[in-house]
Amino acid sequence: MKRSGDGPEMDGPNVQRRELPAVWSRRRWLGQVMQVSVATAAAGVLAACYRFSGGGGLPRHLKTVAIQPFDNQTAAPELQREVFEQLRNVMRDRLNLREAPESRADLVVRGAITKYEVDLPAGASADPRQTTSTRRRLQLTLDIEIVESASGRNLFKKGSMSREGQYAEGGERNGRRNALESLMNDIVEGVQSQW
Repeated sequence: MKRSGDGPEMDGPNVQRRELPAVWSRRRWLGQVMQVSVATAAAGVLAACYRFSGGGGLPRHLKTVAIQPFDNQTAAPELQREVFEQLRNVMRDRLNLREAPESRADLVVRGAITKYEVDLPAGASADPRQTTSTRRRLQLTLDIEIVESASGRNLFKKGSMSREGQYAEGGERNGRRNALESLMNDIVEGVQSQW
């Protein structure tokens, strides 16, 4: 038999009293973990809303853009339309700008397509008996200027922006799309880096 001072009793009302605080502390701990989790999730949602509501990293007063057709100095007439469409998509989807006439636009985009070289060899098999396809590459070069209308300040200006695109023989359009996407990424990063 144990005496009252020898240690915890294994039966009787004291056992329940000693276990009860442990149960309550686990519940409190779980409640605190849930509160922290909910608060963290709410902060993440609010941060995401704040980031995307301001125009993709641009100041709030820049809401509209006018894109002038680029001067095409190459022998590929389809490039002017493709560059225009890519710029239009990027300005709308990644910078959250709406199109507007130049007289009412916050930003004006203009430039030139200065160089387009295709069928540059990228790689081929050294063994003529192998049936591997030849890889080709192309190079696309742009001059671009993005001006803030109200102040006349150049937000982004870059001459001779050049990117390459690789493609399988006969797939020039895919290579051109790759080069254009790479150029658009550079333009977006350049614009956002100003703010």
